Amino acid sequence: MTQLITADLVELDQNLGNSPEDVIRHLAGRVAANGRASEVEGLFTDAFAREQKTATGVPGGIAIPHCRSAAVTEPTLAMARLSQPVDFGAKDGPADLIFFIAAPAGADQEHLKLLSKLARSLIKKDFTGALRAATTREEIVELVDNALADKPAAAAAPETAATTAAPATGAAGAAAGGPKRLVAVTACPTGIAHTYMAADSLVAAAKEVGVDLQVETQGSSGAKPLDPAVIAAADAVIFAVDVDVRGKERFAGKPVINAPVKRGIDEPAKMVQEALDAADNPHAHRVPHFGAEEQAEREATEKGEHIGQKLKRALLTGVSYMIPFVAGGGLLIALGFLLAGFDIALGTKADDILANNSLVNLPDGNLALYLGTVAFKIGALSMGFLVPALAGYIAYAIADRPGIAPGFVAGAVAGFMGAGFLGGIVGGLLAGYIAHLIGTWAVPRWLRGLMPVVIIPLLASIVASGAMFLFLGGPIAGLTAGLNGWLSGMSGASAIVLGIILGLMMCFDLGGPVNKVAYAFAVAGLGAGSATNQAPWQIMATVMAAGMVPPLAMALATVLDKKLFSLAERENGKAAWLLGASFISEGAIPFAAADPLRVIPASMVGGAVTGALTMAFGVTSQAPHGGIFVFFAIGNVVMFIVSILAGTVVTALIVVALKRWAARKAVDTVETVPVSV
Repeated sequence: MTQLITADLVELDQNLGNSPEDVIRHLAGRVAANGRASEVEGLFTDAFAREQKTATGVPGGIAIPHCRSAAVTEPTLAMARLSQPVDFGAKDGPADLIFFIAAPAGADQEHLKLLSKLARSLIKKDFTGALRAATTREEIVELVDNALADKPAAAAAPETAATTAAPATGAAGAAAGGPKRLVAVTACPTGIAHTYMAADSLVAAAKEVGVDLQVETQGSSGAKPLDPAVIAAADAVIFAVDVDVRGKERFAGKPVINAPVKRGIDEPAKMVQEALDAADNPHAHRVPHFGAEEQAEREATEKGEHIGQKLKRALLTGVSYMIPFVAGGGLLIALGFLLAGFDIALGTKADDILANNSLVNLPDGNLALYLGTVAFKIGALSMGFLVPALAGYIAYAIADRPGIAPGFVAGAVAGFMGAGFLGGIVGGLLAGYIAHLIGTWAVPRWLRGLMPVVIIPLLASIVASGAMFLFLGGPIAGLTAGLNGWLSGMSGASAIVLGIILGLMMCFDLGGPVNKVAYAFAVAGLGAGSATNQAPWQIMATVMAAGMVPPLAMALATVLDKKLFSLAERENGKAAWLLGASFISEGAIPFAAADPLRVIPASMVGGAVTGALTMAFGVTSQAPHGGIFVFFAIGNVVMFIVSILAGTVVTALIVVALKRWAARKAVDTVETVPVSV
């Protein structure tokens, strides 16, 4: 196995700058200089992005910046002992011991275990004391190697996925019924350092007060789930996590303390005490008995949300889960039209061909007609799930898994009554809130197991779908018919105005809520399009074309005037060509984040131009995604391309003009990384 750290990867008593960015950049340069990374900038970008998510400073004057990066060629540990400490966000002050962990994107388990073991060693005072007392780089390397080999007496905690603290026998743990029992889960996005340091910190804090605590670490080096008997016997649970807890339903009904993983390192004693208090508090937050993955966190978040935010979150969740049905179905329908012609959708022609023909009995000997019919029918069946999926996952966003079944049923009722996607939205919201309300009922323990699989789906389906049949479906169906008629009747100036509005929305926040509202509007109406009603297809084409403009324009701008952009931006520009062509608006986010006051307005102008042109030329798209790569699903594809090019050129020229002549800070185009050897 390759050695993780060498003397050339160690800096002793050096001043590496005044900020975490300076230190991380320098250490990334040292890793690359030793042939362990293919480029400095890529490694620095990944490591600093991780740092911005959660500060990596921990108590004791230590910081552990770390990341996984495609730029790393072999697992590496670089270490710096700073002459001028730098603030990495720890509560007790700046750090002088910096360990930079660089793991390849596909690091093997053995290396990840060693890296996580080192992170656990850093919370031990004897180990960090020895690091500060070392006089040579070679001595540092030896200390680290010994820690990884478990040679020092308590250099590292046992390398297991679940860490157990034996109960103490002091007064603090001498309760009449024996010591309290706690369980915990720790997890961070990278799963290398914070996950294991938080686990050991919580264990140590629990041991000091005589509490039995067992921890499940859900990190990169693997996770061994806690024994169900241990969970059942626990009085409370601690989730010190920055990501979803896997298998959260195992802790259903337990009093819970939720916090970021870093708090498990900074304030383990407080978290243990909070868990003990929650265990004795009948009103404490608990892990929901139906095992909703994000329910506990959402309850705390929703207290500060107004109704508009809650509705937006639910609607966007429904749309995100609906898109795969629409994407696959739309592309298959388009392929069917390409092979079999538009008339395959008329009357019962498709059904008749499939009922009376097969591969050995082709209709009029036409293989393309038969295969096109098959593709069209599969796509049409997939599109049939559009409204039920929308409603089902809106309900899921409100009530989690118990809301899915009543949401799907309400969506199916909406489709049956002709209420369309508006009916699906109303049905999904109704089913979700009813399921959520029923889930709050206090029921006997023996009944809890039936709640999520029988009682909640049954009652919520009856109420929500009954309301759709009896009261809501008819009026919503009428409204849907009116909306479809209005869209179908748009032409001339009104269609162009709609194109401008959709273009502005698509480019306003590049994949954010406003962008998603415009996209959801287009996708939700896509199923209503037909050869005789192409307005929904025109809206889809407008939204897709406008969304392609920002990344393509940024890519073009970096070519038109390279000096206006940093090295990192020019590299992002190369990727933005493909992202833009694929209709991934987020490809422009790095540019917008660095210069929002120039990039976003310029993008909106170009998006408006493209939106107006696509509507004016009557461009259509039967595919909800894919950009230029679904050309076969686009009607008037030449003008589709012309519209995109026009908006791209307009945005690129505006960005270049604003950067060149508006007041701006100088941009370094040459990035150097000093490396001491």
